[in-house]
Amino acid sequence: MAVVPTSAAGVAAAPQGAKFKFVAEYPINSSARVLFPYLSTAGSLAQWFCDDVKLTPDHLFNFIWDGEPHFASVANLRPNRLIRFVFLSPQRQPLPDPSYLEFAVEVSEVTQQPYLRVTDYSAESDSESLQELWDGLIYSLREQIGG
Repeated sequence: MAVVPTSAAGVAAAPQGAKFKFVAEYPINSSARVLFPYLSTAGSLAQWFCDDVKLTPDHLFNFIWDGEPHFASVANLRPNRLIRFVFLSPQRQPLPDPSYLEFAVEVSEVTQQPYLRVTDYSAESDSESLQELWDGLIYSLREQIGG
């Protein structure tokens, strides 16, 4: 999952193995206190984000897609505001240029409406596919939280 330089508005061609940054913002009709557990706890993430999520004894998140485990550590956490998951190697070790996923809950200064900013940094480079993927995931999240 990922694409866009920094503005969520373009795709840059990059060499094989390079990472891309995809950024999208979604209005959410929910308070940060209601929304944030759906972004930061294994049980709630499993309800909308992937097939299953388990927390390991060493406090890693194990995201499971199509039966395949993907381990991540929490690299940044600001309760009710932001969480960043940094993905690890299959041996659960840090990588030199790791993929990451960040969820930030913000409030528009103009409208005062809460929104969710998703930053997806990975090898996926098809912006249309990523947009469709995240639109579907956020639709599922909204169904869960009623927002």
